[in-house]
Amino acid sequence: MRGVNRVMLIGNLGKDPDVQYLEGNIGVAKFPLATTETYKDRTGKLISQTEWHTVVLWRGLADLAQKYLHKGSLIYIEGRLRTRSWDDKEGVRKFATEVVADNLIMLDKRMDGGPGHGPHEGGIDGFNKDDVPPISESPGDLPF
Repeated sequence: MRGVNRVMLIGNLGKDPDVQYLEGNIGVAKFPLATTETYKDRTGKLISQTEWHTVVLWRGLADLAQKYLHKGSLIYIEGRLRTRSWDDKEGVRKFATEVVADNLIMLDKRMDGGPGHGPHEGGIDGFNKDDVPPISESPGDLPF
């Protein structure tokens, strides 16, 4: 039987994306993403629980992150979990689990309030790892 490794998250960036370029000008962006769940306990008190996830974006999505995302940005991502391991300076085995995203939707509202549906308006423009961000000036270009 085949397995499924799929993650879907909506959250806020904990800091600006750290973008680096590997050999061959391949971009890779990394940033922490906070997801918060809120629930009521038995006494009716609201409790918030925040989880932090390390998100990794490659190639076109890394370029998109560098250009449009910043600390506090609200985004939706889809991807898969990947666990890496390495030995530190003292020879101790370390592990890190990351979300390698292959789809991204920016959910922030547009700042300039003008017409159009550019990449700053969330919930409309979704990008996957092979996309170059489209910029459309006509609301008629929406697929729904």
